[in-house]
Amino acid sequence: METQHKSAALPLALAYAALIVYASLYPFADWRDQGIAPWAYLWAPWPKYWTGFDFAVNVAGYVPFGFLCALAVLRTRRSASVGRAVLRAALAGAAIAFAMETLQSYLPARIPSNVDLGLNAAGTIVGAVLAAALERLGAIAHWSRARSQWFIEDSRGALVLVALWPFALLFPAAVTFGLGQVFERLEAAISEWLLDTPFIDWLPVRQFELEPLVPAVELLCVMLGALVPCLLGYMVARTVVLRAVLLPVILLTGVAASALSAALSYGPEHAWAWFGLPVQVGLAAALFFGVLLLFAPRRLCAALLLMALVAQLSLLNQAPESAYFAQTLATWEQGRFIRFHGLAQWLGWVWPFGVLAYVIFVLSRRSRPQPA
Repeated sequence: METQHKSAALPLALAYAALIVYASLYPFADWRDQGIAPWAYLWAPWPKYWTGFDFAVNVAGYVPFGFLCALAVLRTRRSASVGRAVLRAALAGAAIAFAMETLQSYLPARIPSNVDLGLNAAGTIVGAVLAAALERLGAIAHWSRARSQWFIEDSRGALVLVALWPFALLFPAAVTFGLGQVFERLEAAISEWLLDTPFIDWLPVRQFELEPLVPAVELLCVMLGALVPCLLGYMVARTVVLRAVLLPVILLTGVAASALSAALSYGPEHAWAWFGLPVQVGLAAALFFGVLLLFAPRRLCAALLLMALVAQLSLLNQAPESAYFAQTLATWEQGRFIRFHGLAQWLGWVWPFGVLAYVIFVLSRRSRPQPA
């Protein structure tokens, strides 16, 4: 029987597969049978129009999937050979690429392509071979040993959430690090769903307009938003030294992701337009409190994380979306961003609630009485 080991590679591979599905089938609208076999693209001639960017994206987009799939096999099945891990990853990548291209035959806005299929499969193989090479060199085993030394045993959920945090920041928010601002959108969506039904009268009518946050509250939201991933890392770090390393790394990663988001949305010249005084003071406050909590027990970090998250979500959802939201949406829906803007936005919406669920689960599990 093969010995199974917990690894963050498997949930990351599943999360990345969800990303591929979203990027491949967006905008999920106007599904129809176009009168051709869904696999007819397999015998189509070479496309007339293609660019180096399209070529690179179709290869690079599947490299992480192949890497994570092969790594998941190698980490969860210690008896699995390197060749078997590469083969399984290649088959998984080819299968999902084939499924996505075939389903695109039912979406008039998307064009299935045998070239894309081949490039996606090639990208998967590249990623799987990279994982196999690192395994041969001992790098994967070294990381596994380092992870067991640096982080507690059940750390993969927290590590996955921390790894997803910078990607959740890629879609601009009204407040820096202000993830989970869903009230206004949710209210509008529910109203639209209930329109022309008797249940529309059940929906409470808001008697006031949402007001933008004042600078002091914005500062508080920035601080809380920056502290949340740091406290998440504190929950699974074994030593104070590692916490001291994680604190600046997480904060700098968040700053870099926010700058990249602004550059993609508004142009490179506006990459630091968001870095105003409230953000600067909020980051400094997050760093200050992060240092104070370096020695805090894990359960206290978890409790403070819950308090910070609930407070930030409450404050954020009393404010309207960014005034530049329409402009941002139009920018991201055009050209090369069309496949990724919606996913980044959804990730920004749900990430805090995923953290909330994870921390509650961890606290409830650890609070159960242990058998004698």
